[in-house]
Amino acid sequence: MQYIIMCGSNHEKISGVPRQLVQIGGERILDRTIRLLRQNGISDIAVTGTDEAFRDVDATFIHYDSSGPWINCFLATKGPTCYIFGDVYFSEEAIKTIVETPTESIEFFASAPSFPPRYPKVWAEPFAFKVVDCEKFQQSIATVNAYRIQGKWRRHPIAWELWQVIKGTPLNDIDYNNYHIINDYTCDVDRETDIQLLQGAIYDR
Repeated sequence: MQYIIMCGSNHEKISGVPRQLVQIGGERILDRTIRLLRQNGISDIAVTGTDEAFRDVDATFIHYDSSGPWINCFLATKGPTCYIFGDVYFSEEAIKTIVETPTESIEFFASAPSFPPRYPKVWAEPFAFKVVDCEKFQQSIATVNAYRIQGKWRRHPIAWELWQVIKGTPLNDIDYNNYHIINDYTCDVDRETDIQLLQGAIYDR
């Protein structure tokens, strides 16, 4: 299975640095994810994004056109693929869970209420999709885009909306019980304050 770490267009940076390359505990977020994947036996790792700074990592860099809908960041592949969000600071246990979870179809990994102490966010965050049924996955992306054009979403569709289509659950209504819940300090980083809160959550374990 190939692992693709999605780093996006980086319109939002922290102190001029792509969020995925911000250092926490002396290590860049993206470098940490790659290191943990390799420690769990993963060798086929790619990074997708529009920022050339991502070439400076221990993985294959794939430049992609980010001008379309956000949901198109899940690049079509020919075989089983695990899509991991690049701005997430993963715990060792979270990466191990993602790697070792079996699937014959599609699995989704995210946090869910209630959150651990000093968790940076007050809402659930998506972390990864593990995909074996590539045809169903791409068909679901096409459906998400079709619903977007039809105005069926209350917001611009992202990972949660994709999962609703995959599971066939009611649109615009997140079910916090139908995916793999990772509720340790694993969280995405959007701003400087997230880093401070995340460090606090790590130390509160």
